[in-house]
Amino acid sequence: MLILTLDIGTGTQDIYLYDSRLHMENGFKLVVPAPTMIVHRRLKEATRRGEPVLLAGLTMGGGPSAWAADEHLRAGYPVYATPDAARSFNDDLDAIREMGITVVSEDEAANLPDDVVRLEMRDFDFGAVANALAQFGIRLDGLAAVAVAVFDHGAAPPGVSDRLFRFDYIRQRLQASRRLSTFAFRAEEVPDIMTRMKAVVAAAGNVDAPLVLMDSAPAGVLGATFDAAARPGERRLYANVGNLHTLAFRLGPDGAEGTFEHHTGMLDGPKLEGLLRELAAGTLQHERVYADHGHGAYIPDPTPLPLPEGESAVVVTGPRRALLAGSALRPTFATPFGDMMLAGCFGLLAATADVIPELAGPIRRSLSDTGHGRPPWELP
Repeated sequence: MLILTLDIGTGTQDIYLYDSRLHMENGFKLVVPAPTMIVHRRLKEATRRGEPVLLAGLTMGGGPSAWAADEHLRAGYPVYATPDAARSFNDDLDAIREMGITVVSEDEAANLPDDVVRLEMRDFDFGAVANALAQFGIRLDGLAAVAVAVFDHGAAPPGVSDRLFRFDYIRQRLQASRRLSTFAFRAEEVPDIMTRMKAVVAAAGNVDAPLVLMDSAPAGVLGATFDAAARPGERRLYANVGNLHTLAFRLGPDGAEGTFEHHTGMLDGPKLEGLLRELAAGTLQHERVYADHGHGAYIPDPTPLPLPEGESAVVVTGPRRALLAGSALRPTFATPFGDMMLAGCFGLLAATADVIPELAGPIRRSLSDTGHGRPPWELP
């Protein structure tokens, strides 16, 4: 059974091809630039050449691409964008226009002058992944599923804080279920407010396999629970320290006991450690995190988690995990199946077992038994 998993972040998109016949650590993988980084680089090339740019296609992750578009405008060169592409930067098209971007219809975009450089916006490009793997003799025929993780703020109504809107969504999902797979959906079940996930569904129209979508932040945490030192079932703190966002959970036998989310750029090591200690104690207040320009906190089970002296109190993943280097919490830097960069992919795989139960058996055997499977040279 083959399942293609992609964790699409701000800096990289991490790709893992699960093959139920192989040891997990023998699965084929790629770590390549994130789609927003690809657009960022192409925009910077257009700026160096002094060319006008059209952003077309679908809603995708912003960050680096938005910063490059702003630099292009400040250099004095036009940026046009179709509505769906423009929403990569802000759901409010009036805010897009205030940036200086000219929002155009699809018909208007088609009639722009030939010297306008067209950049296609999309988070998921199945053809590109398939072509890259094909160069190494790997074919994506007969996939049992494709699972994709993206960070989705959701489409907040006008006048509603993006941060509050996202954290309300996190709270609602955990009220529905404390399992981290509550953040994963089959394509046809993605909530309408999750516009970035919906855009991935649209981009995957040529994929002949069931599609699973998941928020990337909890996917990384779920993947980190498969680190050998994580001791599943014990109450533990987990933190995914991403390039732009940090999401932490206190997990116990019944799932998530509490969580908070903040902007990584607003944190340093001592501040993050303090938030984790308050999460462990069950005293962290939503209002305090939001007032500090974070997203918020939610603790459905305030039962304190004692932090043992001399032992690791938190399992950490994410590209900015070094923020906790040297912390008195003695963090375990998770390397599930030998690779921190693929924690989100492993979380996606675990969530797929919940979302598509008919695939659960082989997936759970692979995830629970590091001796499961064979080396690649033993395959028929």
